[in-house]
Formats: sequence, structure tokens, C-alpha cells
Amino acid sequence: MKKNLTLIAFSITGLVTFAQQDAQFSMNMFNRLAVNPGYAGTNKSLCATILYRDQWDKFPGAPKTGLLSVDFGTVAHGGVGLTIDQDQLGFDKTLKAKLAYSFHLPLGPTGTLGIGLDGGMISKSMSGNFIAPDGTSRDGGGGTDNAIPWSGTSATTYDIGFGLYYTNSNLYVGLSSLHLAGPAQKLSKKNGTAPTVPANNISYDFTYEMARHYYVMAGYKFNLGTEYDITPSILTKSDASSTQLDINLLARWHQMVFIGVSYRLTDAIPVMVGMEWKGFKLGYAYDVTLSAIKSHSSGSHELMLGYCHKFIPPVHKTGHMNVRFL
Repeated sequence: MKKNLTLIAFSITGLVTFAQQDAQFSMNMFNRLAVNPGYAGTNKSLCATILYRDQWDKFPGAPKTGLLSVDFGTVAHGGVGLTIDQDQLGFDKTLKAKLAYSFHLPLGPTGTLGIGLDGGMISKSMSGNFIAPDGTSRDGGGGTDNAIPWSGTSATTYDIGFGLYYTNSNLYVGLSSLHLAGPAQKLSKKNGTAPTVPANNISYDFTYEMARHYYVMAGYKFNLGTEYDITPSILTKSDASSTQLDINLLARWHQMVFIGVSYRLTDAIPVMVGMEWKGFKLGYAYDVTLSAIKSHSSGSHELMLGYCHKFIPPVHKTGHMNVRFL
């Protein structure tokens, strides 16, 4: 029955799917460039961040996501950035790569407003070696599902996004929208010949359309003396169909060790710990699942590695000759 339902779903011509399709990270406070191009270069440094997330560990086909982001400030009155991420869910894989530019405007005594635009590509692929949840296959055994093309299929399209990001010494606020054009990918494929499958010449016309996504982020750092600071923050993400809210609290000691906790509405409670040293940053997060899937997985794991090099403008010394002492 499951196989038949899957076959029907993939055989419908012009099928369109909408959902929150961007990958999520619990350590979102260290991953602002991926969701807001206005962030690029606003910290006036050269920074690189790598994130890896294993969601719903031990759950077959669960999402696994990797991300690399790099941004650089003080370039052409602004900053530039690069983001590459890959998200795999079962037999479905999405690869995104985009370049960002943010124009920086001074705002207030220590504030900067970044006006950003990014552009790049989205590649969607579906593997042909998917095993159905009930263990059935094309030949009725334990192989792969007839509803998936034998050799898989893939498609690539363009992507653009826009964002506004304001920051000063303690505060940051961001508003952005990604996948502005709602890019669509048409994955069409016809199964090849396979002697073990009588009805294998099935044509597929599956349209995967990226819904426009909206993000709101904000955070404020409170200094507690010279040794400690805490930063409460939020990240709201929506595709106008469903909305998710992360509420975060991060505490740091001597700007070296940090611990944090978050609450993702109706989904999970992530806890995180990490350290910073000479520009390097290492973090780990574990999600305690709250949704019904908690009985089928052992939570979610996330790793973060980052590095920032702060550029300090050289001090220009000036002098003059005193006419009394020649």
C-alpha cells in the first residue's frame, strides 16, 4: 500500500511541494550570513564557519546537513560573503551555493546598517537507491522502490535573497527574505529497462518549488562586570505557511567559554557548549526532542568550528616642525 501511494504521488504531472525547505541549525547565532546577506562583513573581520548537523539521530533517512560560510568586511564600502550548504533527507539531496554583498551605512555612534543581496544556485537531486519504509522494492524484495527512477534525477536553478542587518557594540537586528523568485526545479525522468520489473517504463514529471522564506533575528549582549556577559536572542523563520521560533540564551565567561540553551516551539530544547581562543571557535549542541518523533530517535547533534581574524587599521602618526628648533 505504501509503495502504491508513493507511486501515485510521483506519477502526478506538475506536482508542486511547499514547506519550510531551508535547513535549520540550533547554533543559529553563529550562522547569520546563511539567512541574511546584510550580515556580510559587518563585524569588520575575515570569518569562516563550518557547521554539521545530524538531526534525529538513529532515525532512518533523517536529515544530515553541512554548511560552510565565509565573509569579509571593509570591501567596497561594505562586505562580501560566500555560503555553501548541503542538506540530505533520505533519498532527497539539496545543494545551495550563493555569493552575498552588503553595503554598509554608518548609523549612530557605533552602529552599522548592512543592506545585502545574495545570488547563486540551488541543485536538487533524488537518488535511485531509495528503500521504502516498509522494506518493499521494485521486485517485491528488500531492494529499492519502483516509484523512484532507477538512475535518479536532478535539476539546478538560480536563487536570490535580500536582507537588512543592523548591529552596534551590543545589539543586532536583522530582517531578510530568501528565495525571492520562488525558483522551481522540474525533475523529469523515465525508468530504464530492468528485467525484474514488468512495468518499469514510468515517466516522472515532478516540480520542486522553493517557497519564499522570511527571517527575523535579534539579540542583545548584557555585560555582567568584566568577566561575564549574556546574550538573549531570537530567530523567527516562516514560509507564510508555517512559522518556527527559536528563543536562545548564551552566556560567556571571559569571552572564552560559552554555554547556552534554546527553546524551539513544540520541537526541541537545544543545549550548547563551546570555547573561543585566539579567534578560533568550537561548539557543540544537543537537541532534546519534544515532538512525537522523540520515541524514534536519540536527539540531534550539531558541531561548529569557526575562525575570525580582526583587521585593526594601522595607526598613522603625524608630526610637525617647530620653527624655533631647526
